[in-house]
Amino acid sequence: MRSILSAAVLLLCAPLSGSQTLTAAQTREHEGENATVCGLVASVRQASSSKGKPTYINLDIPWPNQIFAAVIWEEDLSRVGPLPRLGAHICTKGVISYYHGVPEIIVRSSGQILP
Repeated sequence: MRSILSAAVLLLCAPLSGSQTLTAAQTREHEGENATVCGLVASVRQASSSKGKPTYINLDIPWPNQIFAAVIWEEDLSRVGPLPRLGAHICTKGVISYYHGVPEIIVRSSGQILP
């Protein structure tokens, strides 16, 4: 009986955690979901001529063929801190959205990027 109760509690609490861990390739099927996305930093690129001057951290596949990007707006760079180096393994946490067909997470603070 105790194991049934434990299993029921785990099943009820699992949706409350609200986050799952995905690879960059898996993000395509998870738009609108809160997730942790992990991979290797394939490229870091600042679009300095674009409005808001976003910095893109592309995981697993570099720009321009990226499959996932962590996006940091210029106004948030100081809260995010140092950018990861190429080849580093990182995880980024947040809600997955799409921009021009590429899944992304908007990063606004250092707590959203984990080594």
